[in-house]
Amino acid sequence: QVQLVESGGGLVQAGGSLRLSCAASGRSFSTYDMGWFRQAPGKEREFVASISWSGRTTYYADSVKGRFAISRDNAKNTVYLQMNSLKPEDTAVYYCAAGRTGRAAPMRSAYDYWGQGTQVTVSS
Repeated sequence: QVQLVESGGGLVQAGGSLRLSCAASGRSFSTYDMGWFRQAPGKEREFVASISWSGRTTYYADSVKGRFAISRDNAKNTVYLQMNSLKPEDTAVYYCAAGRTGRAAPMRSAYDYWGQGTQVTVSS
């Protein structure tokens, strides 16, 4: 079992940056693929970025490519999402997730454990 706790959300102006963190419990963090998803009010939860257990493979949604970067520190049991050039349409609750497909797949079904989420609000 993995427990995930996100942090780092907040209110930022358009064009600004935020770094989200997701701290995982348990000794097997380094064997899990990790993903970030987001859900805006009235919308489905959507994929944002993912990283394989080794860190060698990453995927990004087209809407964030070139602006967001996912990384992980297995020694700290933490995955990060660096968000730059933020836009109002990035406003959402951001969730981190852990899964063991080994492919860092960009889909909800590939992840078994989810955090509670952290709110990101981008003002125009």
